[in-house]
Amino acid sequence: MSMLTPPGMGGKYRITGDVYPRMRRPHRRRRIVLASAAAVVVLGAAGWGTLQLVDVFSGDGGTKTTAGKQTDCKPAPKPTPAAAAFPKPAQITVNVYNATPRSGLAKTTADELKKRGFKIGKVGNAPTAYDKKVPGAGLLLGAPTATKGVFPVLGTQLAGATTKTDTRATADVDLIIGTAFKTLSPKTTADAALVALTKPAPAVKPCR
Repeated sequence: MSMLTPPGMGGKYRITGDVYPRMRRPHRRRRIVLASAAAVVVLGAAGWGTLQLVDVFSGDGGTKTTAGKQTDCKPAPKPTPAAAAFPKPAQITVNVYNATPRSGLAKTTADELKKRGFKIGKVGNAPTAYDKKVPGAGLLLGAPTATKGVFPVLGTQLAGATTKTDTRATADVDLIIGTAFKTLSPKTTADAALVALTKPAPAVKPCR
């Protein structure tokens, strides 16, 4: 009986010989582990490839990459139309009329407009049709052609002024002072409005 045979056991339980069995892991478990690892690697590679294809065919969603950095990229703007050719104050003749009960407004307003570069025509009380009948700050009155250039330029000098056209054939325009008039717009404000009127908005450069 071998030394490995427990006492009292024999027969079919008896261990004989010098070679003893060794405990080994079943080959099936090792195959399962290797197959699982290989599947993970394959799925990872497939997922990365799918993301790359999505980026290529779907675009970058408005983001441009430059030297490893992402920058916002805006679509190309529509062509900006050229600014309208507005006349300069020196090319505009203004008739100043006072439609209020307060005296002296026509002259002081005309003098200020002259300092700002406008040409002054007639100065005095408003015609009967408008005397004490202009409720706002003022009324700009002129030919239909004045709406395209003269009215916008002169309107920068008096905030809240309304406009109206008549049948005159001359290029001069009337500034009729209304009952709500206090003073012309401050010169700095009027100058800024005039610059904004005549200067086109800067175009936004598209991404390349």
